Amino acid sequence: MSSVSLGTSSSIHHENFLQCLSFNCQTNSIPTYTPNSPNYTSILNSNIDNLRFKSPTTPKPLLLITPLEESHVQAAVICSKKYGIQIRIRSGGHDYEGLSYLSDVPFIVIDMSEFHSISVDVEDRSAWVETGATLGEVYYRIAEKSPTLGFPAGLGPTVGVGGHISGGGYGTMLRKYGLAADNVIDARIVDVNGRILDKESMGDDLFWAIRGGGGGTFGVVLSWKIRLVLVPPTLTVFTISKTLEQGATSLVYRWQEIAPKLPQELFIRVVTNGVSTNEKGKNTIQVQFNSMFLGGVEELLIVMKERFPELGLESKDCIETSWIRSTLYFAGFGYSIDSPLDALLDKTLPLKGSYKGKTDYVYVPISQVGLEGLWRRVLKEGPRINITPFGGRMNEISDSESPFPHRNSTLFMIMYAVGWDGSQGSDELSSQKHIDWIREMYRYMAPYVSKSPRTAYVNYRDLDLGQSKNGTATYLQGKAWGSRYFKHNYERLVQVKSKFDPENFFRHEQSIPTIASWRKKIDTIDAQLDFTM
Repeated sequence: MSSVSLGTSSSIHHENFLQCLSFNCQTNSIPTYTPNSPNYTSILNSNIDNLRFKSPTTPKPLLLITPLEESHVQAAVICSKKYGIQIRIRSGGHDYEGLSYLSDVPFIVIDMSEFHSISVDVEDRSAWVETGATLGEVYYRIAEKSPTLGFPAGLGPTVGVGGHISGGGYGTMLRKYGLAADNVIDARIVDVNGRILDKESMGDDLFWAIRGGGGGTFGVVLSWKIRLVLVPPTLTVFTISKTLEQGATSLVYRWQEIAPKLPQELFIRVVTNGVSTNEKGKNTIQVQFNSMFLGGVEELLIVMKERFPELGLESKDCIETSWIRSTLYFAGFGYSIDSPLDALLDKTLPLKGSYKGKTDYVYVPISQVGLEGLWRRVLKEGPRINITPFGGRMNEISDSESPFPHRNSTLFMIMYAVGWDGSQGSDELSSQKHIDWIREMYRYMAPYVSKSPRTAYVNYRDLDLGQSKNGTATYLQGKAWGSRYFKHNYERLVQVKSKFDPENFFRHEQSIPTIASWRKKIDTIDAQLDFTM
């Protein structure tokens, strides 16, 4: 074996680390790969969907560990802690800033992709799902057992369950059943001491924190026990597209008032793109009203005629289908409602590129003038904008029920994403041009979105909101992004972090800091009060 140095302050060689893994592993040896291993590059790249982070200059892990059983994860945590090695935990690799496989110091990656077993209990309406399973695999295995059970999670079939649920996880059924994290009833996690904890042994605080507090901060989740939800044998989907010339702006303006107040069974999101017109050299905005209704087409037409007649929905626009096929309908990126169902089992993203994303939450409808300014910016660069309505069940769950706080006051969430071809490696100047552009659009939107703080969704990580070097933020530094992702729940997350990981072993550039930094803040305030008394 080659002599690869691990750790930053001592010359610990990887043989010592491997011996530690072997000593702490109860059964079979742990699959471990160094940069010299034949499969290292293919395994590393397999779960990198953002090509911004796949260039030759991107920092690479010193070791890749792909656990096959729970004791492998325990050993990886114990040995990493023993030798002071930074770890990154990856389940699907869809994180927008690559934090599950990047670090600014020497590090290793625990890749959970082999942890993907799914056990469905139809009678109990539940399932145990390992953290490396993809959403597509979860949907497929549920439908395999029952046509009337589903799970309210995201649209991307290749997204890993571990990170998705850790940040909340939303999809087409959020207005009926809430987030994926709202439907977790148990979990198994490896803590900083290498112990395996379930809901009972971890306690209420840690169980609260891992269901929406963001991945990579509290431990390594091994599996989730999820509550399955009832879906009708037949539901209805539709997509109606309108350009600016066809009145898209007034329809979106009206949609803002209607969509969050519709029956819980009806989900209508807005997706915008820049498109070419028939006129040479002229572009316009196309707005798609993309919908799922947990019911038949006749009932849907009655609801739409009463609540949103301006859209002009007709029966010919609608497709009656099963819940499992609706997941293909909304997947995009090469999937279609007629794709073979086993396409959901393919972990390879059909299309890859470089991209940068940002998010906003909106509490008050955006004016038509505001929308028109947004369209002008979209026409410049042609990003994808997804606008997801809340309301329904999301209004019935307390903002403090889980770390995810964006509920009762939220009309909808906006996700902005700009993409470019990065297949040959991202040219730095080209990448910066696109990133600068989306930042400018984000600045433009400031008057129309949430304020004090301007909030964001933790599953669409955005390092523009702030970051620390090697996850060593103080309480106040962490609040720069923590208050935006979690609002008032940030303080409780700091307390939970400090109780279960006081030495801040599990960390990354936007992780939750420990109580030590919190205590510094309190001591400073106390000292100031003493001085003024």
